[in-house]
Amino acid sequence: MIAEIIINRTAKKLNRTFDYYIPKHLEDIIVIGSKVIVPFGKGEKEEEGFVIGIKEKSEYALKEIIRIETNLTENQIILAKWMAKRYFCNVSDCIKLMITPGTKNKDKQIQDKLINVIYLKKDIEEIDFEIETGTIKSEKQKKVLAFVKDNEGATITEIEMFTDCSRAIVNTLIKNGYLEIIEKKVERNPLINKKIEKTSHLELNQEQKQAYQKIENSITKKQYKSFLLYGITGSGKTEIYIQLIQKVLEEDKSSILLVPEISLTPQMIDRFISRFGKETIAVLHSKLSIGERHDEWEKIKNNKAKIIIGARSAIFAPVKKLGIIIIDEEHDSSYKSESNPKYDAKEVAKYIAKQTNCPLVLGSATPDINLFYKAQKDEEIELLTLTKRANQASLPKVQIIDLKQELANGNHSMLSVDLYTEIEKNLQEKRQTILFLNRRGYSTFIMCRDCGYTVKCKNCNISLTYHSYENKLKCHYCGYEQKVVTICPECKSNKIRHFGTGTQKLEQEIQKQFPNAKTIRMDVDTVTKKNSHEQILNKFREENIDILIGTQMVVKGHHFPKVTLVGVIAADSSLNIDDYRASERTFQILTQVARSSWKR
Repeated sequence: MIAEIIINRTAKKLNRTFDYYIPKHLEDIIVIGSKVIVPFGKGEKEEEGFVIGIKEKSEYALKEIIRIETNLTENQIILAKWMAKRYFCNVSDCIKLMITPGTKNKDKQIQDKLINVIYLKKDIEEIDFEIETGTIKSEKQKKVLAFVKDNEGATITEIEMFTDCSRAIVNTLIKNGYLEIIEKKVERNPLINKKIEKTSHLELNQEQKQAYQKIENSITKKQYKSFLLYGITGSGKTEIYIQLIQKVLEEDKSSILLVPEISLTPQMIDRFISRFGKETIAVLHSKLSIGERHDEWEKIKNNKAKIIIGARSAIFAPVKKLGIIIIDEEHDSSYKSESNPKYDAKEVAKYIAKQTNCPLVLGSATPDINLFYKAQKDEEIELLTLTKRANQASLPKVQIIDLKQELANGNHSMLSVDLYTEIEKNLQEKRQTILFLNRRGYSTFIMCRDCGYTVKCKNCNISLTYHSYENKLKCHYCGYEQKVVTICPECKSNKIRHFGTGTQKLEQEIQKQFPNAKTIRMDVDTVTKKNSHEQILNKFREENIDILIGTQMVVKGHHFPKVTLVGVIAADSSLNIDDYRASERTFQILTQVARSSWKR
């Protein structure tokens, strides 16, 4: 038997099959979807490949497959082929999205759930004696040894974090025989430390019931159908999702819930855990370590997790029996991948739902305008509408302030007089405020006032953004950065000025105008570390922070009962971005912002 194999490389000329003999001892276990190791090229270097076809004859002189690694399903290979044709990319690039993270040959530690931990190698008494007699003189070495003595089994990262000593200190102690590295098996579960109280289903109102019943009908009939769940902010779409997932679980099937990465908030995940428990849920997103992603993937593959919640890549999770796919905030642009393969998760979800005969639910308070048009015309998708907020809650009052008039009246501040007054009132009443500005950094751009020269990225030709804490100019597209310009390169003038505003500058302005207010900022620059997103939100909720300042992530999927005021700074600025859907995007984000406030 002969296998048709795609080599796991990105080169375009390798986007074709190569024939290999299947050894007799592998004939019974190799299937379409098997990941194999084969000799490739003149030097017969070992390469990874995927079996995408099996046949009996070949016109070439063939080499043999060396060994088999893991298996994908035939349906996954069919999906990869469809994606390669649809998105003009290599089949191998699409297959990579479907293989278990951390299963390359070099990732043996990840597969075996091993981490390196540190233990004392010498007796405690011997170490104490050497410290007392001055054999060990370094204060940092003493600090590390004291920490390991109390915390044997800590990782090097933990030692660095809690002792403020470098990895080099630990390596020196290992080299001198005081410490040793031991491999230890661990349970890598991103939900392991979650302590959530169990909750029960909420009563659905009439509109929610009608929407639920129509989707439930497709689940019961095991048929594909697309639904657009169009509900105003706070109308209870998530409760419908939860009850649909419960129905699918009762049918002994699995569910996939996709949400934009920015909406994967701890609050949102906690709500599902409180209904279904931790054991049946798998979470997939970019902030997880490769080991955590590996274990979540394996949990899904072994049918231990039947509810998959994640960002766009979670659509490729190896679900055994799929009962429903739900895409929340379906209008969000993050469902389209910007790196190869440049796929649209909504299109992929539709393809998978058709193949598995399950319903596809797309939910939004501000639907994609093309999809909304199709739903109104009843083309391919059925429109389900929720017009009332759950629990009869009222929509917040929205006030628009014309800053041109403010400027004419002599107000040069970033805050209007009305917003300043409302913030002051909120501070007096011990209530919380969110200030939203859809731009991170300190200033939008730097320009020469004499000749009009603007500092731009040498790669992208767009304005560089000034970041005050690092005193650098950065490109938010490619990551290019440079020192701040103080003399104009064009006319040599020193009249270089900062124009526009970002979250850092807004934070400084607020601290200046409200010196007694506690503020916290949340944007891409402040959530670089793992769990920093959750830590900032918990701090805002639990430590009586008065004002939260940030970009889109401050208005996605949160519930803060003490927030009674949301201010949008330069609300119309996003109308001028270089996107033909700028007005649609602006409407969507402003509608999301309005939802964050419970009063005004």
